Amino acid sequence: MRRTIFHVDMDAFFVSVEQRLNPTLRGKPVIVGGNPEGRGVVSAASYEARAFGVHSAMPVSQAKRLCPQAVFLRGNFDHYKRAHKKIMAIIEKYTPDIEVTSIDEAYMDMTGFERLYGHPMHTAEKLKLEIQDKTGLSASVGVASGKTLSKIASDGAKPNGILMVLHDCERAFLAPLKISRLPGIGKHTRKRMTDLGIRTIGQLAQIDEKMLVSTFGQWGHYLHLRACGIDESQLQLPQAPKSISRERTFEEDTTDQEQLTSTLYFLVEKTARTLRKERFQCRTITLKLRYSDFKTLTRSVTLKEPADTDDVIYQNVKQLFTKADNRRGRIRLLGVGLSNFTSQQWQQELIDFHHTGRMKNLFKSIDEVRDRYGFDAVKILKKPDGTGN
Repeated sequence: MRRTIFHVDMDAFFVSVEQRLNPTLRGKPVIVGGNPEGRGVVSAASYEARAFGVHSAMPVSQAKRLCPQAVFLRGNFDHYKRAHKKIMAIIEKYTPDIEVTSIDEAYMDMTGFERLYGHPMHTAEKLKLEIQDKTGLSASVGVASGKTLSKIASDGAKPNGILMVLHDCERAFLAPLKISRLPGIGKHTRKRMTDLGIRTIGQLAQIDEKMLVSTFGQWGHYLHLRACGIDESQLQLPQAPKSISRERTFEEDTTDQEQLTSTLYFLVEKTARTLRKERFQCRTITLKLRYSDFKTLTRSVTLKEPADTDDVIYQNVKQLFTKADNRRGRIRLLGVGLSNFTSQQWQQELIDFHHTGRMKNLFKSIDEVRDRYGFDAVKILKKPDGTGN
């Protein structure tokens, strides 16, 4: 089966997020980066600013000389991360095989999904429209048989377009393009190739591979394959975590039980939320304590049944804390760790169904609100064991 790889690249991502938040910026040259009066580089530029020669990684001072009328913004990375999460939630609906290469681009392995979604062009259009409708942001999509080609295609589709390289047309598609369009070819390599009379990818493909290897080393082998449209590199999929942990170091060492227990529950909230997001349940729960004399204590418990809800995890952490905190010394650090993962198990014993089902639905709803509005959007006022506020 021939591969089908999508490369999704958001258009002027940082700028587009800023323009969505402030519509008065639309249609204007906008530059996200450092202070134009000081140091720093351009993180992103609108297409209106790019028309003046501004591009990412350019010194902001130079960008101001090229486009003095631009609106300069420092940017807010929290806004960009929230937008990224929304985009990834959409992409993950189409395929589980995703390689995220940066906050604004990702590869998708869509091989074999034609039977489910139809023609890849139709799928790419549907994906683009869903991103636009749910985030207000535009994306460009490249569709090809490999990662390199799909990235080149998405670049050629900008802005807000789709470009598909048909199977068996890879070499013909690449031939007229400048060698600088191949990912990984920088100024130094480009100059060496120009000295050899190589200016297009087609000319590079015609060079004997042995000569390229003798000139560029193993990099020459890579260049030859890519110039011929051959790319069998696999997507680098994220590895499942083996453990999830959170720690909190107090500004001042403390014995305040209310502060300690509320911190424990906060740490449980953070770890359990990540656990559910990874679609795991844990069997082992670990408490970490560090006292004012820097002595560190860890205690663990292994559950009979795996869990992923805050109430079960907190009850076990609290028991570990009660048993471990026998020195009554001042505490410097608290930590909660989860490990020994299994896939989520939704079948429950009938006797536990009512309580467990309600709790799962409760924390699922809390997770959804926090994903949309931030972690602090929901505050748990009553602990799961029914005590305190």
